[in-house]
Amino acid sequence: MKKIKKIALRLTLVFFVLYALITHFLPSILDKKFNPVIQKPPYIVSQEAQQLTDTLDFIADLHCDALLWKRDLLKNNKFGEVDIPRMIQSNVTLQAFTIVSKVPKNINFDKNTADTDALTLPFILEGRPIKSWFNLTQRALVQCKALKEFSEKSDGSFYVITSKSDLQNFINKRKTNKYIAAGYLGIEGMHALSGDLRNVDVLYDAGVRMMAPVHFFDNKLGGSAHGVSHGGLTDFGKQIIKKMQSKNMIVDVAHSSEKMLDDILAITTKPILSSHTGVKGMYNNVRNLSDKHLIGIANTGGIVGIAFFDKAIGKADAQHIAQAIQYTVNLIGAEHVALGSDFDGSITAPFDVTGMSLIVDELLKLNFTPAQISLVMGGNVKRFLFENLP
Repeated sequence: MKKIKKIALRLTLVFFVLYALITHFLPSILDKKFNPVIQKPPYIVSQEAQQLTDTLDFIADLHCDALLWKRDLLKNNKFGEVDIPRMIQSNVTLQAFTIVSKVPKNINFDKNTADTDALTLPFILEGRPIKSWFNLTQRALVQCKALKEFSEKSDGSFYVITSKSDLQNFINKRKTNKYIAAGYLGIEGMHALSGDLRNVDVLYDAGVRMMAPVHFFDNKLGGSAHGVSHGGLTDFGKQIIKKMQSKNMIVDVAHSSEKMLDDILAITTKPILSSHTGVKGMYNNVRNLSDKHLIGIANTGGIVGIAFFDKAIGKADAQHIAQAIQYTVNLIGAEHVALGSDFDGSITAPFDVTGMSLIVDELLKLNFTPAQISLVMGGNVKRFLFENLP
């Protein structure tokens, strides 16, 4: 019996040593594999573009999934696409940190079901809290907590924004210290609610201020652009939208089916946004927004974040980003267009967050004025948040 106990103890010890090694090394391996950058820094642009980038008082990005990866965002990493030091280095004032809680296995752009979950094993092998291994709401809450902890450990260099007053206080601090940045929390796919209306309050209390009904598959709220049904909002979905807007939570229509977008536009009582998208007028696919829906979002007082990945803009580079911005500005006006990179969203990015000046350079080549560029690069996001945060 003693021999058996010794063997069991040794096997247990070996297991925990192996698990510790896996949780130490696997996160960076996965991060490097799924979040590559085409053009590495440093980035060279015209003097005019660099000066304009450096003097913009508010540069914002509406979408990144950095919290999905177990990366220390307080370090200047040599992999991935976003971290806080690189945000500060590139004058990126505000980053939306959007939370992914489930992704189908063998994910594709056109048709996915909710039957599988590719994140369970990574959450286990990365050493995430056990409560988040099989519970989607807990996965979201773990990521919310991570962003708050980065703020607490940042020595005042990074702030989490949850209200108008938070935003104003942060802007006031930046008047005397440009070496600080901020972020706010969003949800990518409200399957993170685990089908429970009460979890809107739970996520709100955790700091979430923006939520998108769907991601890559249909859920209890309705149809995804990449799902099977392509249906509209369900009754449960309508309940969620109404509850969100009663709490001044921002509705993000990214990944919504066309029918769902129609339904949201029909019932919304407040401005909405699409955090990261392309436009069908430039590159037509199931994910990108039609002219009708671009106009519909603008008519609510909303904004559209232009994404940086190839399926959104045709080719992942600054020139195509600028061209998609130009198309959208010409259709709905510069005051309704923003950046929505999708950094760290398992995309091959044209550059990392320090390459935002490349977009400024391309917009100048398209004869955008400094005032228009200021709006697109962040001014619109600042205005939108002041108008719509609690």
